Amino acid sequence: MIQHINPGIAFHTIPIAETGYFSPIIANFLSGQPPLRDFYAYNPVAPDFDMAMKVKEGQPLRRDILAETLYQQYAHLEIREEVRANIGLLQATNTFTVCTAHQPNIFTGYLYFVYKILQTIKLTQDLARQYPGKHFVPVYYMGSEDADLDELGSIFLDGKKLTWQTDQTGAVGRMRTEGLEDMINKIGDSIGYLPHAPQILEMLRKAYLEQPDIQQATLSLVNDLFGCYGLVVLIPDHPNFKRQLIPVMKDELLEQSSEKVVSKTIDKLSAHFKVQATPREINLFYLIDNKRERIVMDGELWKVLHTALSFTRDELLNELEAHPERFSPNVILRGILQETILPNIAFIGGGGEVAYWLELKDLFQYHKVPYPAILLRNSFLWVRREEHMRLGKLGLSPDALFEDTGLLLSKFVHAHTNASLVLRDEYAAVEKLFNELEVKAKEIDVTLIASVNAERSRAIKSIGKMEHKFLRAEKKKFAWQTEQIQTVKDRLFPGNSLQERKENFLPYYAEYGPAFFDHILQFCIPLTDQFIIVTELS
Repeated sequence: MIQHINPGIAFHTIPIAETGYFSPIIANFLSGQPPLRDFYAYNPVAPDFDMAMKVKEGQPLRRDILAETLYQQYAHLEIREEVRANIGLLQATNTFTVCTAHQPNIFTGYLYFVYKILQTIKLTQDLARQYPGKHFVPVYYMGSEDADLDELGSIFLDGKKLTWQTDQTGAVGRMRTEGLEDMINKIGDSIGYLPHAPQILEMLRKAYLEQPDIQQATLSLVNDLFGCYGLVVLIPDHPNFKRQLIPVMKDELLEQSSEKVVSKTIDKLSAHFKVQATPREINLFYLIDNKRERIVMDGELWKVLHTALSFTRDELLNELEAHPERFSPNVILRGILQETILPNIAFIGGGGEVAYWLELKDLFQYHKVPYPAILLRNSFLWVRREEHMRLGKLGLSPDALFEDTGLLLSKFVHAHTNASLVLRDEYAAVEKLFNELEVKAKEIDVTLIASVNAERSRAIKSIGKMEHKFLRAEKKKFAWQTEQIQTVKDRLFPGNSLQERKENFLPYYAEYGPAFFDHILQFCIPLTDQFIIVTELS
């Protein structure tokens, strides 16, 4: 266990595999061992970045188009000098990127949104020190073409779900920002009393009330929050980027290669773990106006589901050439686009993202696109001073809270009671008694053994019931302590989920300001198999 102290704040780590909140596939991935080792290119906690850069250097890249398009996307914003400089650096052949990706959840969605970005920034800082002759740029790749508004259109604040009320459809990034002022006012009601609330609320208003759509609003907010670190935001929903994917999309439409290649990988992978994503015959959507619908083959035609649109082969290829921005990759091809347009050597993703990237290495090889180092995003538990003090009075560490609540409470009572709640001697006495009865039964009539064992089972169950009643009665004596444990658990693991998968960053930023990000950056460990617990001491 690692322990470091910052004035007023401590942090330590526990193995991710021991938290109980991550799937077996992630535990095996982090181990760097079989059976998953053949499904990715670089060790996830000790990647060979020298090799990753060497491989990437052999890939033809349109760095000029990348920089030009990024400048265009920032044209309506006040671009920070750190960002401008990094976009400029992307044109140099000795510049590489570290990338994370996420949909444009309104107001950033979950806490882990900012954790992913900060880890990306920290890794580029570490690599710059390690390789002084090269440049490294952090990139947030916006999944603005996602159409799942149910997922992207809500945040949790003060234990309540705030939802954007809109009837818009299609790609969320293209949706107009109408109707979000009411949500911002509700956010202000929740956090307005905190010292840095005016600053963050002004950023929200600037983003969501002055920008025309969600992707531009997200660009504005992320730029205001992280531009000082040189983070570059990339919106792939642009013809300049999609045009570079035309050969891959043409192959997808005509040959359906992805399904064939990825299905073979899934057959191997599913022998050991549950697969994350399943390829379709065609892994592209048609994206236009307020629609993002799947493209399917129907005889000699390519049809767009839930519309009257259809294309012959020639019409489809003409449409692809003239309007590549109308073709939107799904999860199977999204990474191919990302790695085609960026000089990227590492991708930082959550557990679900890592799981589907494990399906794609052979597809990258098929399309001759370098497969990056895949890294699991850092996970944090932020323990405020109040929770820290409560845990101290109870004699518990935050690590204990990862256990099931019922088991945690039982262990606490067992550890602090003077009563004997585990009836080991009684169980042993019953076993001894019925063993002797079994011997006697065998001497009298062997058929009596079954009756003896049936009575044995009933007796053991009775003792178990008594043991449970003893524990329940003893718990009543620890009512205050168990209530405190439950309260802390509910606050740190809302909805019995990880804090980062439920809460939003806004209350933390409103309370600590930019220092919240600085603390996370300080405690961030870009290459690790550990879960990070940050505790506010004072």
